[in-house]
Order: sequence, then C-alpha cells, then structure tokens
Amino acid sequence: MIGAIIGDIVGSIYEFNNIKTKDFRFFQTSMSYTDDSILCFATAAWIMGGGNVARYYAESVKQHPYPMGGYGTGFRMWAMRAISMGDYEPYNSCGNGSAMRIAPVGWAFDTLEETLAKAKESSECTHNHPEGIKGAQATAHAIFMARHGSTKEEIRNAIEQAYGYDLSMPVAELQRRYSWNGIDGIRRNIGGTCQHSVPQAIICALEATDFEDAIRNAISIGGDSDTIGCITGGIAEALYGIPADIHAKAMTYIDDEFKAIMTAFEEKYGNNVEAAEA
Repeated sequence: MIGAIIGDIVGSIYEFNNIKTKDFRFFQTSMSYTDDSILCFATAAWIMGGGNVARYYAESVKQHPYPMGGYGTGFRMWAMRAISMGDYEPYNSCGNGSAMRIAPVGWAFDTLEETLAKAKESSECTHNHPEGIKGAQATAHAIFMARHGSTKEEIRNAIEQAYGYDLSMPVAELQRRYSWNGIDGIRRNIGGTCQHSVPQAIICALEATDFEDAIRNAISIGGDSDTIGCITGGIAEALYGIPADIHAKAMTYIDDEFKAIMTAFEEKYGNNVEAAEA
C-alpha cells in the first residue's frame, strides 16, 4: 500500500505543473500527500474495520477537508451531501478517484474473485459508472497478479483481455503525446477519467526497471500526476518492491494518524518493502 502513497506524494507538486522528464529530485520539501492518499487510508481502514465503505470516504472528507490539491468537485459534493443529509447515493462518476484509492484492495484478499468484488464495492459507492468500476478493478487486478508472482507480460495480457485497455504505447511516446487532454489532446480534461489515465498508469509500472523508475515514468507523462503516480505506485510496489530508504523518507511526510492505519494494515496483509541494511 505504501507504494501508492509514495506515488501520490512525489506527484503532488506536478498535478497542475506537469513536467515531461524523468530527471527531477524525487522527494522535495514542498511535496505532500493529497486526497489520493487520504482515501487510500480510508480504504485500508474499511478493509480492516468492515461496514459501509461510503461512510469511510465521507468521514475522511469531514476529518480532512482541505488536502493538497483538493478533492474532485463531484466527489466533494457527494461527500457534503452524505455528511449533511445522510444521502450516500453514488453519482455515476468515471473519474480516476475510484482507482487512486484501490491499492489496499489489491493486497488484502486471497483470490482474484474476492479482489475484484471488493474493488467493485469500493468503487460503486461513488463511481458507479462502468468505466469507474473497471478502472478500480483493473488496478486491483494488476496488484493482485504482481504480488502473486505474475510476470509483467502476463499482467499486460490479462489486463488488456479483461478490460479492453490498450497497453502498447511506450512511456517515451506518452511523454510526447499524453496530457490532461488525453492522447494527442483528444478532449479537454479527460485525463481525470479512469479510461484516460488508468491504462497509462499501468504502462508506467510495467515498463519500469524498478520502483523509483516506475514513479518517474508516471510523473514524466504529465496529466493528473499525483493520481497517475498513486495508481502506478500501488502496482510498482507489488512488482518491484520498495527500497528501504525510499520507504523511510516517505514516512516523514505522513501524519501519525495515517502511519497507524498503514502499520496495522501492512502487519495484517503485508507489503513489499526491502529490509533496511544492518
């Protein structure tokens, strides 16, 4: 799960200030976790505590109303309605918020069937558009396969076949052609949807040489950088593991409340962080 949080932190300063290079300082003092991490922690708390997942997401907005980058407009309106009126009806979103918060699901369950069912449950309480559900399931599916030892080619083939995503475009081409407006600027601001950011995030994880390289890939393509970093990071942790020094540095950005959730979750479900050198 920590991989998703790291991707969010590193991408936090580039969401509205995209860069098109992998050559940048990995951690910077101006970086922070954003709404992506807050909702990842809410997903982890739901998995451990049970109950209605929508209540965990709404409560997270209530407790943390002004994160770096802010919540998406539709999601914030849903959360305010849920908090003030007790109305938790979903709003048919296909936004990538369903995928950015899903990493804990990829780690927590022993079968692919249960993983996909829980990904759907996490998604559809808000993002009940078919593409919103698909984006969450594809991300959790990739994490599940990676942590069970599937090769990158096996993951690529499975995701393409199950979800119809095209994962063939290399990162170097995405750097030239991708933005908040999709491939070749096809339509304004579609980079915030699952269908126009989840495939790109998966490519960034699969094409990397290690965890850090995956996050650098994700930031370098532009678009919704913190969310693409978050999605990529969740998959990359399962694929490559995380160096202990990167893990340790990331923890300095996280509040004690969230550290407690992460520790409890990873003690129960595991992670792929390298042991620190003696």
